[in-house]
Amino acid sequence: MRVEHPWPPVYDCRSEILILGTMPSPKSRESGFYYGNPQNCFWATLARALDKTEPPPGKESRTAFLLENHIAVWDVLRACDIDGASDGSIRDPVANMFAPLLAKTRIRRIFAAGRTAADLFNRLCAAEAGMPAAYLPSTSPANRAAQSKPAFLEQWRAIAAFL
Repeated sequence: MRVEHPWPPVYDCRSEILILGTMPSPKSRESGFYYGNPQNCFWATLARALDKTEPPPGKESRTAFLLENHIAVWDVLRACDIDGASDGSIRDPVANMFAPLLAKTRIRRIFAAGRTAADLFNRLCAAEAGMPAAYLPSTSPANRAAQSKPAFLEQWRAIAAFL
């Protein structure tokens, strides 16, 4: 199924890091915001990595959390063919353009949540953006086994060094 990205990035001029996924899942598109699948541990993981309280569900509270912590969120792809939420099924990807966003912010580091997001960004976007993306393990329900290991959170804590 062909999917077009439904939202703009979340950022402001004070954003210092950018966290990228690949493309919003069907559950996220249904909820109307990034990482909206209740089974995805993105919000809990990010809050723990920053030693903050997890924001309550909802676009407004989560947007405020991101901006208060100088974090921008977007996705690598503007469009692609994808089966459900399976990054492994992505075909015909069309990347977002990152240089315009980076020019409006203080972003010094880009992180990609998941191997596919990191690989796609570094292959399709790093040259245009002027920097590569660092890999963070996926917060997707499909990566549940790795999420209980201490190394998972430690990798996510790397973002705090840039804030």
